Amino acid sequence: MQIQLDHLIVPSADKLAAAQLLAELLDVPWSDKTIGPFAPVFVSDSLTLDFDQCQEPFALMHYCFRVDPQQFDAILARIKARGIAYRSGPRTDAVDYQEGSYNGGRIVYWDQPDGHAWEMLTVSYARQP
Repeated sequence: MQIQLDHLIVPSADKLAAAQLLAELLDVPWSDKTIGPFAPVFVSDSLTLDFDQCQEPFALMHYCFRVDPQQFDAILARIKARGIAYRSGPRTDAVDYQEGSYNGGRIVYWDQPDGHAWEMLTVSYARQP
């Protein structure tokens, strides 16, 4: 069997709100009925992000989603509709409300209310065809 990443734990001050927001932006299912201590977002058939409630300070993480151009347009439209600040590059202090481009693809970054950085791109720079 090929090794696959099954899930990641995402620390959050409000796990239900954070899970719901990401699921709605990505247009993927989530559950407000926790599984153990987690609020899961079912990103794909092979990956779940498990939002966990944390009261103590936690490290901010960066999560990247590769999507097709149509998904990119739809997700970006939902980000804009919610008035979420976004940017063309990874620097969190450089909100420019622009898309970036890299390796012939499109890329955009935004921050989750807890401070985690989300990225979506249409062409992976880590995996070339």
